[in-house]
Amino acid sequence: MAIAPPESSAASGSVIVEYEGPIALVTLSHPGRLNAISISMWRALARVFIELSNNAGLRCVVLRGEAGNFAAGADIREFPRERADLAGVMRYHTEILAPALKAIATCVHPVLALIQGVCVGGGLEIASQCDLRIAASTSRFGVPINRLGFPMAPAEMQGLLALAGRATTLEILLEGRVFGAGEAMAKGLLTRVVPDNEVVADVMHSARKLARGAPLAARINKQTVARLCANPEPLTDSELRAFFNYAESRDHREGVRAFLAGQEPVFSGE
Repeated sequence: MAIAPPESSAASGSVIVEYEGPIALVTLSHPGRLNAISISMWRALARVFIELSNNAGLRCVVLRGEAGNFAAGADIREFPRERADLAGVMRYHTEILAPALKAIATCVHPVLALIQGVCVGGGLEIASQCDLRIAASTSRFGVPINRLGFPMAPAEMQGLLALAGRATTLEILLEGRVFGAGEAMAKGLLTRVVPDNEVVADVMHSARKLARGAPLAARINKQTVARLCANPEPLTDSELRAFFNYAESRDHREGVRAFLAGQEPVFSGE
């Protein structure tokens, strides 16, 4: 087993890459933060998955979180600095998050998400871009960003919408609930749910099975599915600006402020 060095510092989290023969193990690691994904981790994910796609010796990728959790979304501590105005919000979502999600979605190798514990917000966005999602029975899901005063960005919504469809995506976003693995399975978000003490073995069994399959056939299947389920035309620049105009709203600032202060937000609709 070869181990690649972490892609970022411990303080801001790491993306760790290990190899078990033709299987790459990609681990989200942010100790003490439930693997909340920092900007350096988003950028590392984009680099890692581009490199993995270019590795012809690989047959499968397993994406997981460290210490019993997948990922608790983006690292909100960075928001006041990195998402302080319209330009910052647009840059954060279009130049940092979107490339990472695209790199996962377009990886030429099959990508399996091994989901334990918390898988919310950005964590669910990442899992939605994987080909298979195998979850522990006590894992939890949701996108509770309505309490932060902002919507889900278009490039981040595509994966969730493709899995869950219009009605369920709106339910998840509008209600902002955190729900269990059984409900996530019923909503179409998961491939299967297994007991907590079996999930790692189950995922690795699946990964080894995929690794024994024909890699060319797997790549063609992924390309064909992507083509047949092609997304609509990307939003225009003017549409993107209209979407991200919420960035300087009072509610957006209030949601982030209240979250970081551990207080209940008071939204005004402004």
